[in-house]
Amino acid sequence: MLNVVDEFTRECLSIRVARRLNSTLVIDVLSDLFILRGVPGHVRSDNGPEFIAKAVQDWIGAVGAKTAYITPGSPWENGYIESFNARLRDELLNGEIFYSLREAQVIIESWRRHYNLVRPHQSLGYRPPAPEVFVPSFAAWPSARAASAPTAMLGLAKRPPVN
Repeated sequence: MLNVVDEFTRECLSIRVARRLNSTLVIDVLSDLFILRGVPGHVRSDNGPEFIAKAVQDWIGAVGAKTAYITPGSPWENGYIESFNARLRDELLNGEIFYSLREAQVIIESWRRHYNLVRPHQSLGYRPPAPEVFVPSFAAWPSARAASAPTAMLGLAKRPPVN
């Protein structure tokens, strides 16, 4: 899994579930996020081979961001993502058995949405990191798309529903 967390809002921006992670997948995920959210000042990561690859470093520099690699063997320098990974393991992964990659992707994405939209975070005053982007589940139904709705809801409703 490739987990991307916004250090300021604590929102989990992406969890990419794949059999293998490589530099192409990292660039793909980051490019999607940069298009949607804008280019951050820096991208912090550990020193995994998929993050220190020259292609990733060159691409991050080309889009105007900087890399911020933690010191090897110092996970406390990346505390937000380490805390997130612990929550993911405690709240979901320790209690699930996935029978296919697709099943894992669907269940993990559902948990990510719950984490961002519903789950209270102590560091945020027991509020979720992104409650304002909550879309009622009925808005994801095709009939709801045809009905008139605020533009912001239509943009979010175009995402495929997670059941």
